[in-house]
Amino acid sequence: MKVFNPDAIRNIAFIGHGGSGKTLLSEVILYNSGEINRIGSIDEGNTTSDYNKNEIDKQISLSATPLHIEWKDTKINLIDTPGYSDFTGQVSAALHVTDVAVSVIKSAEGVEVGTEVTWENVAKHKMPASILINKVDNEHSKFQETFEMAKDRLNNDATIISFPVNEGVNFNTVIDIIKMKEIVFDSAESKKFTEKAISETHKAKAEKMREELVEKIAESSEELMNKFFEEGTLNESELKQGLKAAIINRSIMPVFAVSAAKGVGIANFLDFAINYFPSPIERVGNKAKMLGSDNEVEIKCDTNGEPTAFVFKSLSEPHVGELSVFKVFSGKLKTGMDILNTSRGKTERLGQLFILNGKNRKEVSELTAGDIGAVVKLKDTHTGNTLSSKNYSVLIDDIDYPAPTIRAAVSARSKGDEDKISSGLHIFHEENPTVKVHFDPELGQTIISGQGELQLDLAVKMLKDRYKVEVDLIEPKIPYRETIKAVIENAEYKHKKQSGGRGQYGHVVLKLEPLPRGTGIEFVDAIVGGVVPRNFIPAVEKGLHEITAKGILTGSKVVDIRTTLHFGSYHNVDSDEVSFKLATVNAFKKGFLEAKPMLLEPIYDVSVKVPEVYMGDVMGDLSSRRGKISGMAAEGPFQVIKAKVPLSELYKYSTHLRSLTSGRGVHLRAFSHYEEMPKDAQDKVIEEFKKAKEEE
Repeated sequence: MKVFNPDAIRNIAFIGHGGSGKTLLSEVILYNSGEINRIGSIDEGNTTSDYNKNEIDKQISLSATPLHIEWKDTKINLIDTPGYSDFTGQVSAALHVTDVAVSVIKSAEGVEVGTEVTWENVAKHKMPASILINKVDNEHSKFQETFEMAKDRLNNDATIISFPVNEGVNFNTVIDIIKMKEIVFDSAESKKFTEKAISETHKAKAEKMREELVEKIAESSEELMNKFFEEGTLNESELKQGLKAAIINRSIMPVFAVSAAKGVGIANFLDFAINYFPSPIERVGNKAKMLGSDNEVEIKCDTNGEPTAFVFKSLSEPHVGELSVFKVFSGKLKTGMDILNTSRGKTERLGQLFILNGKNRKEVSELTAGDIGAVVKLKDTHTGNTLSSKNYSVLIDDIDYPAPTIRAAVSARSKGDEDKISSGLHIFHEENPTVKVHFDPELGQTIISGQGELQLDLAVKMLKDRYKVEVDLIEPKIPYRETIKAVIENAEYKHKKQSGGRGQYGHVVLKLEPLPRGTGIEFVDAIVGGVVPRNFIPAVEKGLHEITAKGILTGSKVVDIRTTLHFGSYHNVDSDEVSFKLATVNAFKKGFLEAKPMLLEPIYDVSVKVPEVYMGDVMGDLSSRRGKISGMAAEGPFQVIKAKVPLSELYKYSTHLRSLTSGRGVHLRAFSHYEEMPKDAQDKVIEEFKKAKEEE
C-alpha cells in the first residue's frame, strides 16, 4: 500500500439512526473501489464492517469500524458507526478523529431521533458535514420531503448536490448538479454507470438548483460575492475553491440521493468527496496541551512535524492481543519507532503497523499525518492516550463521551471469580469506554454503568465467552441517607459491664438537632466540669462517626445532624475508650429513633426527548415513577420533557423508554439532590432492609 500525503487523504464518519443503511453503504463503497470482490449482506452476516459474532447475531453494528479505500489516487478512510443508542460513545470516538461527518438518513422515514442525537455531536464540534438520503429505492421514498425535514431540523444550509430522477422501486438515475449530468446506474454488482446530458424533463429544475448553489457559494465569501455581482457567475476554479471553503466553514451541507442496496449515487458521491471534502491539512488545527502545562497549542497536520498520534479505539483480537487504533495528527509513525505515551508517561516501541478494513489488516511500514491505522502489542497504551515525540510532548484533548444512562450491580455466581471479573470488565471498558465499572464501598457492590441494557448485556456475555465466568446483573442498592426532623435534648446511655476484675463504664448524654440539607455531621463538645474527661472525648467522636457511617434504619449514611455531648459520667478504674465509644453509639441510636427519623433518597434530573405523539405516555410514565415534571420545550417535532425522578425508579428506564416510544425516545440523567421519601415508600424500604438482615 502506497503512502499518501495529507492532501490526498479524506477522513469520513458515517453516522445516523439505526437501520439507515450505513453498513451496507460502506460495503458497496468497498466493492466499488475494488477493496472487496463481492458485496456482503447483513442478513448473511458477511459484511466487512459487522464481523464481530455479536454483530452478526444481532444484525446491528455495535462498534465503530475503521475502513479504507483508494478512489482516483485519494485515500478515503471511512468509519462505520453504530446507530443504536447504546453505542453513541463509538460515534463520539469516530467524530474525534475524522474531518467530515456524513449523516445517513432513510428517505421514507426522514430525520429520526438517532439522526438528531448524532447530529448534535457534529454541531457541538463544528464539524464539516454532509447528508446522504439513502433507500431512495423504497416504494415509500420521499426524497424532497426528507430533504426539507433535514433543512428544518438539522441545518438550514443543507444543499442538494444530487437528486433522484425516478425515486421508488425503479430508482437507478440521479442528476448531479456539480457535473450537470444525468447518471444512470446499472446493478450494484456491475459497478457500471453512464453519464449523459440532462433530459429536458429535468433540465429546468437542475439549472435552477445549480444557480441556487452558485449563489450560496458566492454568499460564503465576500470576495466571491463581489465577483458574482460583477460578472453574474463564477468560473469553475472559483466554484471549486468556494464550495470546498463553504463546506469547511459549515455554510453548505451537501445532500445526495443514494441507494446503497442498488449502488445508485455512490460513485458521484465519492467523486465529490475527493474533490470538495476537506483533507486533514485543510481542517482547523487540533487542540492539545503541552505536557505538564495548561498552555494550549495547535497540532498542524504536517508530515515534517514531530510525530503525534491519538488512540481512539482499542480492540482485543484473538491470537493477536490488544490492537490500538489511532490517527496520526502530525509527522510520521514507523515500525520500530520509540514514542512517548504522554498520557501515561511511558515510552513505547511501535511494532507492526496496519491499515484496517474490519478484521482484515494490511501491514504497512509507516503512516503519515492525517492517516488512520493500527498498531499491535503496545505495553501500556489505552483508548484516549496521546503518543508523541519526546521533543514535543503534547496531550490531545480527550474524547467527549456521553454520560451513562443505566446502571446495574455485578453479582458473581461463583465465589473466587472476582479477579477474572475485574480483569474482564477492565478490557471491556477499554473497548467500550462509555462502560464504567467501579466498586462502591458504601453499597458493597461492583457497579457497572453504560448507555443501555444491550451494552451491559454484552459485557456479561464477554465475561462468559472469554473468561468462562458467569455473573448476573441485578438492581443496585440505592445510596439512601438517614436523618431526623425533631430535636432530642437528652439521648442518654450508660454502658456498664462488670464480670470480675476490671469492668467497663461509659456514660454520655447527647443532644441531637437536625441541620440544613448538605451540612453533614457536626460534633460539639459542651462538657463542663470534667464530667467526661478530655481523654475520652475522641472516643465519643469516633463512636459518632462509626454509627453515622453505617446508619440505623437501612444501613445508609446518617447526614445533617448536630450532636452535642453535654453531660455524662465516668469511673476512675472501669472507664476506657471502648466504653465511651459504645455508650455514644447506643445513645445516638436511641436519640435518633426518638427524633422523628426519615429517609432521604437521591433525586435525578431527567431529560427525555421524544416525538410529540409519545409525550402523554412518557409524562404519565414519569409521574407513575414519582417523577415531578419541571418543564417542557419543543424541538421541531420532538418534545423535551424535564423532570426530577427518584433514582430508585430509574432502574432500566432506558429500556422501558425505548419500548414505550418504539425506539424513538432518548434520555439523559444527572444527580440533582437528596429529598425526603414519602412515608409509604420509606416504610417499604425499611421493612425490606429488616427482612434482608434477618435472612443473613
